[in-house]
Amino acid sequence: MSSPTLQFDPTDRKVINNPFPILARLQREAPIHWSDTARCWIVTRYEDCKSVLMDKRFSSERMKPFFESLGAEQRARLANLESSVGLWAVFLDPPDHTRLRRLLNRGFTSRAVNGMAPSIAEIVHELFDELEGRREIDFIRDIAYRIPAAVIMEMMGAPRSEIENFKLWSDDIGLFVGGSRVTPDKYTRAEAATAQMSDAFRDLIAERRRNPREDMITDLIRAEDEGQVLGEEELIATCILLLFAGHETTGNLLGTSMYYFMRHLDQFEDLRCNPELADNAVEEVLRHDGPNAAATRVAGEDIELGGQLIRKGQRVFAMLNAANRDPALFTDPDQFNIRRQPNGSAAIGQFAFGHGIHFCIGAPLARLEGRIALPIFADRIHNPKLVGGEPDWIDSLNFRGLTELPMSCEIKGR
Repeated sequence: MSSPTLQFDPTDRKVINNPFPILARLQREAPIHWSDTARCWIVTRYEDCKSVLMDKRFSSERMKPFFESLGAEQRARLANLESSVGLWAVFLDPPDHTRLRRLLNRGFTSRAVNGMAPSIAEIVHELFDELEGRREIDFIRDIAYRIPAAVIMEMMGAPRSEIENFKLWSDDIGLFVGGSRVTPDKYTRAEAATAQMSDAFRDLIAERRRNPREDMITDLIRAEDEGQVLGEEELIATCILLLFAGHETTGNLLGTSMYYFMRHLDQFEDLRCNPELADNAVEEVLRHDGPNAAATRVAGEDIELGGQLIRKGQRVFAMLNAANRDPALFTDPDQFNIRRQPNGSAAIGQFAFGHGIHFCIGAPLARLEGRIALPIFADRIHNPKLVGGEPDWIDSLNFRGLTELPMSCEIKGR
Protein backbone atom coordinates (compact mmCIF):
# COMPACT_ATOMS: atom_id res chain seq x y z
CA MET A 1 0.00 0.00 0.00
CA SER A 2 0.99 3.65 -0.37
CA SER A 3 3.29 5.45 2.01
CA PRO A 4 1.51 6.99 5.02
CA THR A 5 3.31 10.25 4.28
CA LEU A 6 1.24 10.64 1.11
CA GLN A 7 -2.47 10.41 1.83
CA PHE A 8 -5.55 11.40 -0.13
CA ASP A 9 -8.06 12.73 2.41
CA PRO A 10 -11.47 13.51 0.85
CA THR A 11 -12.70 15.04 4.13
CA ASP A 12 -10.13 17.85 3.94
CA ARG A 13 -11.91 21.01 2.74
CA LYS A 14 -8.77 22.10 0.87
CA VAL A 15 -8.84 18.81 -1.06
CA ILE A 16 -12.59 19.09 -1.69
CA ASN A 17 -12.17 22.59 -3.14
CA ASN A 18 -9.03 21.82 -5.13
CA PRO A 19 -8.10 18.14 -5.43
CA PHE A 20 -5.79 18.61 -8.39
CA PRO A 21 -2.45 19.21 -6.60
CA ILE A 22 -2.73 16.00 -4.57
CA LEU A 23 -4.08 14.06 -7.56
CA ALA A 24 -1.13 15.21 -9.68
CA ARG A 25 1.28 14.15 -6.95
CA LEU A 26 -0.42 10.75 -6.73
CA GLN A 27 -0.06 10.35 -10.49
CA ARG A 28 3.67 10.89 -10.16
CA GLU A 29 4.41 9.01 -6.93
CA ALA A 30 1.58 6.58 -6.10
CA PRO A 31 -0.80 6.12 -9.05
CA ILE A 32 -2.53 3.17 -7.32
CA HIS A 33 -3.00 4.66 -3.85
CA TRP A 34 -4.72 3.26 -0.76
CA SER A 35 -6.54 6.01 1.16
CA ASP A 36 -6.72 5.19 4.87
CA THR A 37 -9.31 7.93 5.35
CA ALA A 38 -11.68 6.81 2.60
CA ARG A 39 -10.84 3.09 2.95
CA CYS A 40 -10.54 2.66 -0.79
CA TRP A 41 -8.08 2.66 -3.68
CA ILE A 42 -7.54 5.92 -5.58
CA VAL A 43 -6.47 5.41 -9.22
CA THR A 44 -5.23 8.50 -11.06
CA ARG A 45 -3.41 7.67 -14.32
CA TYR A 46 -5.34 7.56 -17.58
CA GLU A 47 -4.40 4.02 -18.62
CA ASP A 48 -5.00 2.62 -15.13
CA CYS A 49 -8.43 4.27 -14.97
CA LYS A 50 -9.22 2.81 -18.38
CA SER A 51 -8.24 -0.65 -17.10
CA VAL A 52 -10.57 -0.30 -14.11
CA LEU A 53 -13.47 0.84 -16.29
CA MET A 54 -13.01 -1.93 -18.85
CA ASP A 55 -12.04 -4.91 -16.66
CA LYS A 56 -15.12 -7.04 -15.92
CA ARG A 57 -13.54 -8.15 -12.65
CA PHE A 58 -14.28 -4.66 -11.30
CA SER A 59 -17.99 -4.58 -10.53
CA SER A 60 -20.35 -1.60 -10.63
CA GLU A 61 -22.73 -3.38 -8.28
CA ARG A 62 -21.83 -1.60 -5.06
CA MET A 63 -25.31 -0.83 -3.71
CA LYS A 64 -26.43 -4.43 -3.21
CA PRO A 65 -23.46 -5.40 -1.00
CA PHE A 66 -23.81 -2.12 0.92
CA PHE A 67 -27.44 -2.76 1.84
CA GLU A 68 -26.75 -6.42 2.58
CA SER A 69 -24.02 -5.38 5.01
CA LEU A 70 -26.46 -3.40 7.16
CA GLY A 71 -28.20 -4.69 10.24
CA ALA A 72 -31.88 -5.59 9.85
CA GLU A 73 -33.14 -2.49 11.64
CA GLN A 74 -30.99 -0.02 9.70
CA ARG A 75 -31.74 -1.76 6.42
CA ALA A 76 -35.47 -1.44 7.11
CA ARG A 77 -35.04 2.29 7.76
CA LEU A 78 -33.47 2.65 4.29
CA ALA A 79 -36.04 0.53 2.44
CA ASN A 80 -36.93 3.22 -0.11
CA LEU A 81 -33.28 3.88 -0.91
CA GLU A 82 -32.64 0.19 -1.47
CA SER A 83 -35.71 -0.36 -3.64
CA SER A 84 -34.94 2.69 -5.77
CA VAL A 85 -31.22 3.50 -5.95
CA GLY A 86 -30.47 -0.21 -5.70
CA LEU A 87 -32.22 -0.64 -9.07
CA TRP A 88 -30.35 2.11 -10.91
CA ALA A 89 -28.67 0.75 -14.03
CA VAL A 90 -25.44 2.54 -13.12
CA PHE A 91 -25.10 0.28 -10.07
CA LEU A 92 -25.75 -2.99 -11.87
CA ASP A 93 -23.63 -5.45 -13.84
CA PRO A 94 -24.70 -7.53 -16.85
CA PRO A 95 -27.10 -9.14 -17.49
CA ASP A 96 -29.35 -6.84 -15.39
CA HIS A 97 -27.51 -3.74 -16.59
CA THR A 98 -27.72 -4.85 -20.22
CA ARG A 99 -31.49 -5.39 -20.03
CA LEU A 100 -32.20 -2.06 -18.31
CA ARG A 101 -29.84 -0.16 -20.59
CA ARG A 102 -31.56 -1.49 -23.70
CA LEU A 103 -34.97 -0.56 -22.36
CA LEU A 104 -33.68 2.83 -21.26
CA ASN A 105 -32.33 3.51 -24.75
CA ARG A 106 -35.88 3.22 -26.09
CA GLY A 107 -36.97 6.18 -23.99
CA PHE A 108 -33.78 8.24 -24.43
CA THR A 109 -33.39 8.43 -28.17
CA SER A 110 -31.23 10.80 -30.20
CA ARG A 111 -34.43 12.09 -31.79
CA ALA A 112 -35.80 13.06 -28.40
CA VAL A 113 -32.52 14.69 -27.37
CA ASN A 114 -31.92 16.67 -30.57
CA GLY A 115 -35.55 17.73 -30.66
CA MET A 116 -34.99 19.62 -27.41
CA ALA A 117 -32.57 22.17 -28.94
CA PRO A 118 -35.12 24.97 -29.49
CA SER A 119 -36.60 24.45 -26.01
CA ILE A 120 -33.16 24.54 -24.40
CA ALA A 121 -32.32 27.89 -25.99
CA GLU A 122 -35.67 29.34 -24.94
CA ILE A 123 -35.29 28.06 -21.36
CA VAL A 124 -31.87 29.71 -21.07
CA HIS A 125 -33.11 33.03 -22.47
CA GLU A 126 -36.20 33.00 -20.23
CA LEU A 127 -34.04 32.59 -17.13
CA PHE A 128 -31.87 35.54 -18.16
CA ASP A 129 -34.99 37.58 -18.99
CA GLU A 130 -36.11 37.09 -15.38
CA LEU A 131 -32.75 38.38 -14.13
CA GLU A 132 -32.55 41.54 -16.24
CA GLY A 133 -31.83 44.53 -14.03
CA ARG A 134 -30.19 42.44 -11.30
CA ARG A 135 -26.61 43.38 -10.45
CA GLU A 136 -25.81 40.35 -8.31
CA ILE A 137 -26.87 36.73 -8.78
CA ASP A 138 -25.95 33.28 -7.53
CA PHE A 139 -25.17 31.65 -10.85
CA ILE A 140 -25.66 28.12 -9.47
CA ARG A 141 -29.08 28.78 -7.94
CA ASP A 142 -30.39 31.22 -10.54
CA ILE A 143 -29.05 29.70 -13.76
CA ALA A 144 -26.87 26.58 -13.68
CA TYR A 145 -29.18 24.08 -12.03
CA ARG A 146 -32.42 25.55 -13.36
CA ILE A 147 -31.51 24.96 -17.02
CA PRO A 148 -31.00 21.18 -16.95
CA ALA A 149 -33.73 20.67 -14.34
CA ALA A 150 -36.24 22.41 -16.62
CA VAL A 151 -34.97 20.50 -19.66
CA ILE A 152 -35.13 17.02 -18.15
CA MET A 153 -38.50 17.71 -16.52
CA GLU A 154 -39.91 18.84 -19.86
CA MET A 155 -38.51 15.74 -21.59
CA MET A 156 -39.96 13.47 -18.94
CA GLY A 157 -43.29 15.25 -18.73
CA ALA A 158 -42.89 16.23 -15.07
CA PRO A 159 -44.50 19.55 -14.09
CA ARG A 160 -41.98 22.40 -14.00
CA SER A 161 -43.94 23.90 -11.11
CA GLU A 162 -42.38 21.16 -8.96
CA ILE A 163 -38.82 22.04 -9.94
CA GLU A 164 -37.83 23.26 -6.45
CA ASN A 165 -39.08 20.09 -4.76
CA PHE A 166 -37.32 17.83 -7.25
CA LYS A 167 -34.11 19.81 -6.81
CA LEU A 168 -34.20 19.49 -3.01
CA TRP A 169 -34.92 15.78 -3.22
CA SER A 170 -32.13 15.26 -5.76
CA ASP A 171 -29.63 17.13 -3.61
CA ASP A 172 -30.39 14.91 -0.61
CA ILE A 173 -30.15 11.72 -2.71
CA GLY A 174 -26.84 13.06 -4.02
CA LEU A 175 -25.39 13.12 -0.50
CA PHE A 176 -25.72 9.33 -0.44
CA VAL A 177 -24.95 8.50 -4.07
CA GLY A 178 -22.06 10.95 -4.27
CA GLY A 179 -20.28 9.62 -1.20
CA SER A 180 -20.51 12.66 1.07
CA ARG A 181 -17.89 12.47 3.83
CA VAL A 182 -18.96 15.29 6.14
CA THR A 183 -22.78 15.05 6.28
CA PRO A 184 -23.70 12.83 9.27
CA ASP A 185 -27.43 12.53 8.47
CA LYS A 186 -26.99 11.77 4.75
CA TYR A 187 -28.74 8.37 4.96
CA THR A 188 -31.81 9.77 6.70
CA ARG A 189 -32.10 12.67 4.28
CA ALA A 190 -31.59 10.49 1.20
CA GLU A 191 -34.19 7.97 2.42
CA ALA A 192 -36.82 10.66 3.00
CA ALA A 193 -36.08 12.30 -0.36
CA THR A 194 -36.31 8.98 -2.21
CA ALA A 195 -39.67 8.21 -0.62
CA GLN A 196 -41.06 11.60 -1.65
CA MET A 197 -39.70 11.45 -5.19
CA SER A 198 -40.98 7.88 -5.58
CA ASP A 199 -44.49 8.99 -4.61
CA ALA A 200 -44.34 11.86 -7.09
CA PHE A 201 -43.28 9.61 -9.96
CA ARG A 202 -45.73 6.88 -8.98
CA ASP A 203 -48.55 9.40 -9.44
CA LEU A 204 -47.10 10.64 -12.75
CA ILE A 205 -46.72 7.10 -14.08
CA ALA A 206 -50.30 6.27 -13.14
CA GLU A 207 -51.49 9.40 -14.95
CA ARG A 208 -49.47 8.49 -18.08
CA ARG A 209 -50.95 4.99 -18.10
CA ARG A 210 -54.39 6.59 -18.20
CA ASN A 211 -53.45 9.41 -20.56
CA PRO A 212 -50.28 8.73 -22.61
CA ARG A 213 -48.36 11.72 -23.95
CA GLU A 214 -45.35 12.38 -26.14
CA ASP A 215 -42.84 12.37 -23.30
CA MET A 216 -40.13 10.18 -21.80
CA ILE A 217 -42.27 8.67 -19.04
CA THR A 218 -44.75 7.43 -21.64
CA ASP A 219 -41.84 6.12 -23.76
CA LEU A 220 -40.46 4.23 -20.75
CA ILE A 221 -43.87 2.71 -20.00
CA ARG A 222 -44.05 1.51 -23.60
CA ALA A 223 -40.39 0.42 -23.76
CA GLU A 224 -39.95 -3.24 -24.54
CA ASP A 225 -36.96 -5.37 -25.47
CA GLU A 226 -37.42 -9.00 -26.50
CA GLY A 227 -40.64 -9.28 -24.54
CA GLN A 228 -39.26 -7.63 -21.41
CA VAL A 229 -40.62 -4.42 -19.93
CA LEU A 230 -39.74 -2.27 -16.95
CA GLY A 231 -41.46 -3.41 -13.78
CA GLU A 232 -43.24 -0.78 -11.70
CA GLU A 233 -40.40 -0.38 -9.18
CA GLU A 234 -37.79 -0.41 -11.97
CA LEU A 235 -39.79 2.26 -13.78
CA ILE A 236 -39.94 4.50 -10.71
CA ALA A 237 -36.24 3.94 -10.00
CA THR A 238 -35.34 4.76 -13.61
CA CYS A 239 -37.36 7.98 -13.54
CA ILE A 240 -35.55 9.06 -10.37
CA LEU A 241 -32.20 8.21 -11.94
CA LEU A 242 -32.94 10.15 -15.13
CA LEU A 243 -34.09 13.24 -13.29
CA PHE A 244 -31.24 13.10 -10.79
CA ALA A 245 -28.50 12.45 -13.34
CA GLY A 246 -30.15 14.64 -15.98
CA HIS A 247 -29.78 17.80 -13.95
CA GLU A 248 -26.97 17.04 -11.49
CA THR A 249 -24.25 16.45 -14.06
CA THR A 250 -25.23 19.22 -16.46
CA GLY A 251 -25.90 21.72 -13.68
CA ASN A 252 -22.38 21.16 -12.39
CA LEU A 253 -20.98 21.41 -15.93
CA LEU A 254 -22.66 24.78 -16.51
CA GLY A 255 -21.68 26.18 -13.12
CA THR A 256 -18.08 25.08 -13.51
CA SER A 257 -17.99 26.60 -17.00
CA MET A 258 -18.94 30.03 -15.67
CA TYR A 259 -16.45 29.75 -12.82
CA TYR A 260 -13.54 29.11 -15.19
CA PHE A 261 -14.69 31.78 -17.63
CA MET A 262 -14.58 34.31 -14.80
CA ARG A 263 -11.01 33.23 -14.14
CA HIS A 264 -10.23 33.53 -17.87
CA LEU A 265 -12.22 36.51 -19.08
CA ASP A 266 -10.21 36.69 -22.28
CA GLN A 267 -11.57 33.28 -23.26
CA PHE A 268 -15.11 34.35 -22.31
CA GLU A 269 -14.70 37.27 -24.70
CA ASP A 270 -13.27 34.90 -27.33
CA LEU A 271 -16.42 32.76 -27.05
CA ARG A 272 -18.63 35.86 -27.27
CA CYS A 273 -16.95 36.88 -30.52
CA ASN A 274 -16.68 33.31 -31.83
CA PRO A 275 -19.72 31.27 -30.72
CA GLU A 276 -18.60 28.47 -33.02
CA LEU A 277 -16.07 27.66 -30.26
CA ALA A 278 -18.92 26.29 -28.12
CA ASP A 279 -18.14 22.64 -28.89
CA ASN A 280 -14.49 23.04 -27.94
CA ALA A 281 -15.40 25.08 -24.87
CA VAL A 282 -17.71 22.36 -23.56
CA GLU A 283 -15.08 19.68 -24.15
CA GLU A 284 -12.41 21.71 -22.40
CA VAL A 285 -14.55 22.26 -19.30
CA LEU A 286 -15.33 18.53 -19.25
CA ARG A 287 -11.64 17.70 -19.52
CA HIS A 288 -10.31 20.38 -17.21
CA ASP A 289 -12.74 19.92 -14.31
CA GLY A 290 -15.64 17.68 -15.29
CA PRO A 291 -18.82 17.03 -13.29
CA ASN A 292 -18.12 13.30 -12.86
CA ALA A 293 -15.04 13.33 -10.66
CA ALA A 294 -14.75 9.58 -10.25
CA ALA A 295 -16.27 6.23 -11.15
CA THR A 296 -16.54 3.67 -8.36
CA ARG A 297 -15.99 -0.05 -8.76
CA VAL A 298 -15.69 -3.01 -6.39
CA ALA A 299 -13.09 -5.73 -6.93
CA GLY A 300 -14.88 -9.00 -7.65
CA GLU A 301 -11.71 -10.97 -6.91
CA ASP A 302 -8.10 -10.30 -5.94
CA ILE A 303 -6.66 -8.16 -8.77
CA GLU A 304 -3.12 -6.92 -9.39
CA LEU A 305 -3.02 -3.41 -10.81
CA GLY A 306 0.09 -1.31 -11.24
CA GLY A 307 2.08 -3.42 -8.79
CA GLN A 308 -0.59 -3.22 -6.07
CA LEU A 309 -2.81 -6.08 -4.92
CA ILE A 310 -6.43 -5.03 -4.74
CA ARG A 311 -8.34 -7.45 -2.54
CA LYS A 312 -11.77 -8.86 -3.35
CA GLY A 313 -14.49 -6.55 -2.01
CA GLN A 314 -12.31 -3.43 -1.84
CA ARG A 315 -13.62 -0.27 -3.48
CA VAL A 316 -11.70 1.42 -6.27
CA PHE A 317 -12.22 5.01 -7.37
CA ALA A 318 -11.10 5.68 -10.93
CA MET A 319 -10.46 9.44 -10.68
CA LEU A 320 -11.75 10.63 -14.04
CA ASN A 321 -10.74 14.24 -13.50
CA ALA A 322 -7.19 13.13 -12.72
CA ALA A 323 -7.09 10.93 -15.83
CA ASN A 324 -8.24 13.89 -17.91
CA ARG A 325 -5.19 15.85 -16.71
CA ASP A 326 -2.68 13.06 -17.23
CA PRO A 327 0.40 14.70 -18.80
CA ALA A 328 1.08 11.46 -20.64
CA LEU A 329 -1.85 12.33 -22.91
CA PHE A 330 -2.55 16.04 -22.53
CA THR A 331 -0.11 18.87 -23.17
CA ASP A 332 -0.16 21.50 -20.41
CA PRO A 333 -2.95 19.56 -18.68
CA ASP A 334 -3.57 22.14 -15.94
CA GLN A 335 -4.09 24.95 -18.45
CA PHE A 336 -7.70 25.87 -19.30
CA ASN A 337 -7.86 26.54 -23.03
CA ILE A 338 -11.08 26.48 -25.07
CA ARG A 339 -8.97 26.47 -28.24
CA ARG A 340 -7.14 23.32 -27.18
CA GLN A 341 -6.32 21.05 -30.12
CA PRO A 342 -6.85 18.26 -30.79
CA ASN A 343 -10.28 18.14 -29.24
CA GLY A 344 -9.98 15.86 -26.21
CA SER A 345 -13.23 13.98 -26.60
CA ALA A 346 -12.85 13.15 -30.28
CA ALA A 347 -9.11 12.60 -30.59
CA ILE A 348 -7.96 11.26 -27.23
CA GLY A 349 -10.98 9.80 -25.49
CA GLN A 350 -11.37 11.79 -22.29
CA PHE A 351 -13.35 10.16 -19.51
CA ALA A 352 -15.69 12.98 -18.48
CA PHE A 353 -18.72 10.71 -18.95
CA GLY A 354 -17.04 7.44 -18.09
CA HIS A 355 -16.03 4.65 -20.45
CA GLY A 356 -17.24 1.24 -21.51
CA ILE A 357 -20.70 -0.21 -20.89
CA HIS A 358 -21.49 2.39 -18.21
CA PHE A 359 -20.74 5.38 -20.44
CA CYS A 360 -23.28 8.03 -19.40
CA ILE A 361 -26.47 7.65 -21.42
CA GLY A 362 -27.20 11.36 -20.92
CA ALA A 363 -23.88 12.57 -22.34
CA PRO A 364 -25.37 13.73 -25.68
CA LEU A 365 -28.00 15.79 -23.82
CA ALA A 366 -25.44 17.32 -21.45
CA ARG A 367 -23.19 18.26 -24.36
CA LEU A 368 -26.13 19.72 -26.30
CA GLU A 369 -27.19 21.85 -23.34
CA GLY A 370 -23.62 23.08 -22.93
CA ARG A 371 -23.19 23.89 -26.62
CA ILE A 372 -26.40 25.93 -26.60
CA ALA A 373 -26.04 27.57 -23.19
CA LEU A 374 -22.39 28.70 -23.17
CA PRO A 375 -22.64 31.13 -26.13
CA ILE A 376 -25.80 32.58 -24.57
CA PHE A 377 -23.89 33.07 -21.30
CA ALA A 378 -21.19 34.94 -23.20
CA ASP A 379 -23.73 37.03 -25.09
CA ARG A 380 -25.91 38.03 -22.13
CA ILE A 381 -23.48 38.19 -19.18
CA HIS A 382 -21.13 41.17 -19.18
CA ASN A 383 -18.46 42.23 -16.67
CA PRO A 384 -18.82 39.16 -14.43
CA LYS A 385 -16.92 39.22 -11.14
CA LEU A 386 -16.79 36.83 -8.21
CA VAL A 387 -18.37 38.13 -5.01
CA GLY A 388 -17.20 37.08 -1.55
CA GLY A 389 -14.02 35.22 -2.40
CA GLU A 390 -13.47 31.69 -3.66
CA PRO A 391 -16.64 29.54 -3.46
CA ASP A 392 -16.85 26.06 -1.95
CA TRP A 393 -17.25 22.87 -3.96
CA ILE A 394 -19.68 20.08 -3.10
CA ASP A 395 -18.63 17.37 -0.67
CA SER A 396 -18.43 14.30 -2.90
CA LEU A 397 -15.87 11.82 -4.17
CA ASN A 398 -17.95 11.08 -7.26
CA PHE A 399 -19.40 14.43 -8.26
CA ARG A 400 -17.70 17.76 -8.88
CA GLY A 401 -19.49 21.08 -8.78
CA LEU A 402 -19.87 24.33 -6.88
CA THR A 403 -22.25 24.80 -3.95
CA GLU A 404 -22.82 28.41 -5.02
CA LEU A 405 -21.32 31.02 -7.32
CA PRO A 406 -22.15 34.57 -6.16
CA MET A 407 -21.26 37.09 -8.84
CA SER A 408 -21.84 40.64 -9.92
CA CYS A 409 -22.58 41.26 -13.58
CA GLU A 410 -24.69 43.05 -16.15
CA ILE A 411 -27.44 40.98 -17.78
CA LYS A 412 -27.96 42.13 -21.34
CA GLY A 413 -31.23 41.80 -23.26
CA ARG A 414 -31.73 39.37 -26.12
